[in-house]
Amino acid sequence: MQLLQQNPDIHAYLSPSEAIDHWHPLVQDTADTLWSTTGDAYSYAKAAFEFVRDTIPHSADSGDPRVSWRASDVLATRNGICYAKSHALVALLRAQGIPAGLCYQLLADDDGSNAAVHGLVALRLPGGDGWARVDPRGNKPGVDARFDLDRERLAFPVRPELGEADYPELYAAPHPATLKALRESADRPELWRNLPASL
Repeated sequence: MQLLQQNPDIHAYLSPSEAIDHWHPLVQDTADTLWSTTGDAYSYAKAAFEFVRDTIPHSADSGDPRVSWRASDVLATRNGICYAKSHALVALLRAQGIPAGLCYQLLADDDGSNAAVHGLVALRLPGGDGWARVDPRGNKPGVDARFDLDRERLAFPVRPELGEADYPELYAAPHPATLKALRESADRPELWRNLPASL
């Protein structure tokens, strides 16, 4: 899918924000540790993706009721839904100078009901052909997301017949609707009620 940069300036996809706080010492330390085991941008990006995917459980899978939204909080609590985990991965990528942004899908239950926005990450490696989407949501039975810059291996391929869709916009900062849901929810049950049904 052709991603459309919301901001034409590539530097926007390296900048910090309140949610993408890659200046935070925990984010920096995590990034430095991951970089020390890799040494090049591709290997680092893959390691950062697998770190977020595999060591930070999706709170719907773990049952953790806490709601995290800052990248540093996601790393500290080892907890988050797709939006929060995406914030953490974007922060880790930007911490090592890899442009990264946030993108979204509209997903639904198998009967097309309960539509909700799902969060993903897109990154652009130096010398690469463009943006590539990856999904750090976390694998489980029936979900097998992988780091693949040539062929998308997302957690949930969209099903247009159920009204599902890929949003083409690539955001430098979290979409206001997703950030509002995270920040205004006291716990995960409330967050589930606050998830945006569209962008």
